[in-house]
Amino acid sequence: MKHQNGLSIKNRWVYFIAVIITMAAGLASRTYGAVLPNWVHEHFGDALWAGMIYFGVRMVFIHLSRARAVWISVIFSWGVEFSQMIQVPWLNDLRSTLLGALILGRGFLVIDLIRYLIGILCVYFIDRFILTRFIRL
Repeated sequence: MKHQNGLSIKNRWVYFIAVIITMAAGLASRTYGAVLPNWVHEHFGDALWAGMIYFGVRMVFIHLSRARAVWISVIFSWGVEFSQMIQVPWLNDLRSTLLGALILGRGFLVIDLIRYLIGILCVYFIDRFILTRFIRL
């Protein structure tokens, strides 16, 4: 049991680092959008946000299967996107802050649902085929 617990802690750290790297890449895609190709600036921020959600789910629920982590991430990110159709003053006030906008977004866009799905699937493949080859997850 001691070995399993130690492995779980190591894996959580790996996913925590993946969350931080993904978050930094997403923020960079927004901050430096003027020097990036337009399609990168338009699509990568949302895809990376959803990828960060996937890594966060894997970090918190370390023993959950990757497939379930994908489904939870899709449901969560799509739920946040659909919540943008709810326009009540207190929620709009929250969305008008920088942190609120980064977490909750501002307006519903169907293309964001596709961006989220692609981002989650991309990091799933990174998790499945790259992370598992270099570390024992």
